[in-house]
Amino acid sequence: MEFSDRRSVWVPHPPDVAFAPIRRIGGKTGWYAWNVLWRVRGRLDRLVGGPGLAGRRDPDELVTGDTLDFWQVEAYEPERLLRLRARMRVPGDARLEFRVEPAPGGSVVHQEATFVARGLLGRAYWYAVLPFHGLVFGGMLRGLVRAMDAAAETAQNRHGLGTDT
Repeated sequence: MEFSDRRSVWVPHPPDVAFAPIRRIGGKTGWYAWNVLWRVRGRLDRLVGGPGLAGRRDPDELVTGDTLDFWQVEAYEPERLLRLRARMRVPGDARLEFRVEPAPGGSVVHQEATFVARGLLGRAYWYAVLPFHGLVFGGMLRGLVRAMDAAAETAQNRHGLGTDT
């Protein structure tokens, strides 16, 4: 059985600006919200024989196959798509995907967590972590938007386009 948590938001930024924080996710940058919960999840994963939070090869660049904490980069298209597949121990197959699409006046950012449960244990796992999704995934998307806004402001200031105070 497949479960999913889908969220989308429009941002007033072009795809390159909107995608920049997404490509930096994980490792020392963190997950833009509830990093303490991600660290706890990493420690729990390590206790049951998983990789835990393994960091990332490079803080800015990604390639397909890279390790990104307890995820692996399954698909990567700069400024458009990042799909991660879980390496952590879970009773099923978990993925986390970010897509950025151009939209009038900006971009739409899509975030989707999917989980294909294996058996009754997999279903129980999904429902056990479901209450945390609003916190973790909702917070992550809001944190990404704040990072996008900050990146856009930095780019404007770097090009002398900032506002005078």
